[in-house]
Amino acid sequence: MVDKDAGPATLHYAHGEFAVLKAGRFATCAVTGRAIPLEILRYWSVERQEAYAGPEEARQGLVPPR
Repeated sequence: MVDKDAGPATLHYAHGEFAVLKAGRFATCAVTGRAIPLEILRYWSVERQEAYAGPEEARQGLVPPR
C-alpha cells in the first residue's frame, strides 16, 4: 500500500510556527531543493512562504546577491 502522506507537505508559514495545509512528510528547501523532514524544519520566510534547510540556506534565500 502506498503512503499518500509520504510526499511533500503544503505548509503556511507564520512567525514562529507553520500550519500543515496538506499532509506530507517534508518541505522542500527553496535554495537547494533538498527535502526537509517537518520534525526538523526550523528556517522559513513568512513573506516568501518558503522553507530553508538551515541557516546558510536561509541567508542565501533572504539576502539578495551582490
